Amino acid sequence: MKVRVGFGFDVHQLREDRPCILGGVEIPHHKGPLGHSDADVLIHAICDALLGAANLRDIGFHFPDTASEFKSIDSKLLLRKVMELIRNKGFEPGNIDTTLVLELPKINPHIARMRKTLAETMSMDEDDISIKATTNEKMGFIGREEGVVAYAVAVLMGK
Repeated sequence: MKVRVGFGFDVHQLREDRPCILGGVEIPHHKGPLGHSDADVLIHAICDALLGAANLRDIGFHFPDTASEFKSIDSKLLLRKVMELIRNKGFEPGNIDTTLVLELPKINPHIARMRKTLAETMSMDEDDISIKATTNEKMGFIGREEGVVAYAVAVLMGK
């Protein structure tokens, strides 16, 4: 059995009066990520990690921000499409490991719901999805609460 690893990264600005959607879950906060879609940086990083592991390019290739059909789209729909692409290529996810980097809101109270949502969206076991969060210790654009960053690693098995 072949094992492949992919890495994903995404970053979005934070703006007042935008919904804060991370890991497919809306989190109460006065700021949220700004983007063409719902700007869910965690799902976008996961998509890139999965696509990279399967050698299927990146999220921007499949879902360009110049395409009107993706304007304000729920990123869970993009993730479902990515899962279809990797499964059509003969791969199944082994596990996903992620890290969110932001000062606020605090993510820990929402991790269980995020893992459940992602597991349902990806048809995976919750135990195979890890979500961690950290701050940037008040440094840089993250420390000034101007943006949010997500990292993801995906292991695929198959072919």
